[in-house]
Amino acid sequence: MTLRVLAAMSGGVDSAVAAARIAEAGHDVTGVHLALSANPQSYRTGARGCCTIEDSRDARRAADVIGIPFYVWDMAERFHRDVVEDFVSEYAAGRTPNPCLRCNEKIKFEAVLDRALALGFDAVATGHHARLDGGVLRRSPDEGKDQSYVLGVLTREQLKHAIFPLGDSTKAEVREEAARRGLMVADKPDSHDICFIADGDTRGFLADRLGAAEGPIVDESGEVVGSHRGAYGFTVGQRKGLRIDRPSADGGPRYVLSIEPVSNTVTVGPRSSLEVTSIVAARPVWNGPVAAPAEPLACTVQLRAHGEVYGCRALLSGEEVHIALDAPATGVAAGQAAVLYLGDTVIGSATIASAS
Repeated sequence: MTLRVLAAMSGGVDSAVAAARIAEAGHDVTGVHLALSANPQSYRTGARGCCTIEDSRDARRAADVIGIPFYVWDMAERFHRDVVEDFVSEYAAGRTPNPCLRCNEKIKFEAVLDRALALGFDAVATGHHARLDGGVLRRSPDEGKDQSYVLGVLTREQLKHAIFPLGDSTKAEVREEAARRGLMVADKPDSHDICFIADGDTRGFLADRLGAAEGPIVDESGEVVGSHRGAYGFTVGQRKGLRIDRPSADGGPRYVLSIEPVSNTVTVGPRSSLEVTSIVAARPVWNGPVAAPAEPLACTVQLRAHGEVYGCRALLSGEEVHIALDAPATGVAAGQAAVLYLGDTVIGSATIASAS
C-alpha cells in the first residue's frame, strides 16, 4: 500500500536517511523543513541539526539528492509560544522543562501532523531513534541514541500516524548509509544543546527575560548560606555554580534540593537529601498496550532524557500518576517527564509534579 508521507527534515543526518528510506520503499514522499525562528541567526549557528539557516539549506540539498519535493513551513510563532515561552514560564515557576520533548508534542506531532492530515497526507515520518510496532512505541536498539523518552508524551492517535524509519538502526549504521547515498550530512554533528539559546547560556537567557530577582540560598535548617540573582537559574540536583559563602559542616559538596519561586528561595544540602522514592506526576498520557493501571503495576520509569531507568510500581489515582520507586533516585525535578515502560515498550507518561 502506497502512503502519502510528509517527511520532517531538520537538516540533520537522521531525518535525511529517514526520508530516503521512505521514498525508496515506494511511498509518495514530500519533505518539509520547519522554520522555527523569525530570525534564524538568533538561534544556534553552525552544523547543529536544528533551527538554523544552514540546516534549512542542508535539508533542501538532501531532498534534492533523494529526489522528493521540498517545502519550508513557517512555524516560528507557534514554536515561540508553545516551546520558548513555555520554557521560560516553567523555570519561573520553579520547574525544569524539557524543550525537545515539548517540541515533539506541540510542534512535530500536533501542529505539523494536524496540517499534514488536513492536506491529505497519511503519516508524518521523522528521524527519531525509536521503534513503532503496531502503533506501540518501543526503544531503539541503539541505547545511546534512543529517543522513546522524548516521544513518550504522544497519544495513541498521533502514534498511529507516525513513521520512524530508523527504528531498527544504530546511529553508526545511519551515518554509513547516508554516506553511501551521497547525502552531504553524513558526518554532520548531532544537536545536543537547546536550539533557541544561541550561546548556550541558559541562565543568561532566562535572566534577560525574567530579570534579576535576588533571594536567599538556605540549608535544610533554614540558615542562609548564600544568595542568588534568580531562582530560575537553578535546577534540582545542581552542584556547580551555587556560589555559596561558607562550606558545609562536614566539608562535603552541596546540591540544590528544592526551588521555591514564591519566596524566591533555593534550598541546598547533601547528596543524600536528594534521594526520593515516591513521585507524583500530572497530565498522564496512556499510549501503550495496557490500560491505565487502577492497581499498582510493576514496570520501569525513566525520569529524564538518557537518564537511569528505575524499577517501580505505578498507579493512576484520579488525574495523577503515583510512582513508588524500588530504589531511591536523585535529582528528580518537577517539570520533567516520567515515562513508564514494560520492558522496552512505552506504556505512558506524565509530568513530574513532586517527589519525596
